[in-house]
Amino acid sequence: MKKIISLLVAAALALGVAACGIGNTNTTYARGEIGKQGAVEWGKIIAMTNIEVEGQQTGLGLLGGGALGGVAGHTVGGGHGQTLAAIAGGIGGAVAGNVLEKKITADTAWEFIVQKTNGQTVPVVQTNELGLKVGDEVLLSIMNGKTRIRQKL
Repeated sequence: MKKIISLLVAAALALGVAACGIGNTNTTYARGEIGKQGAVEWGKIIAMTNIEVEGQQTGLGLLGGGALGGVAGHTVGGGHGQTLAAIAGGIGGAVAGNVLEKKITADTAWEFIVQKTNGQTVPVVQTNELGLKVGDEVLLSIMNGKTRIRQKL
């Protein structure tokens, strides 16, 4: 029974941490952005570089790993040794869960350098599921402090 509980906790932790990856892309909008007016400018991609997006540490990995480690440690031995194993497992699990969450939520994106039609050059960092490339003429959509680029219509 203890092994089943440990496996269930591990599965819940893995699913929870996996859900923390990058969910916002250049084609994903928050519900509050729908219907809001923004500004549009035109430009051309003159350079682009693949970049690493640092993973998040929300505390989910720390708490989930600590709980999982504590449960796993509690299944070892009996009496006083069982308590020490649960504490050690909780600490080790918390550290491992924190590192795992940061690694799982890390991702890659692109830094696009766009020369606007007014001559100004600006960087825009976003994902590239649209397959944008150097030389593409793009529309810069500016709304709520965010700038997104996509192919010119």
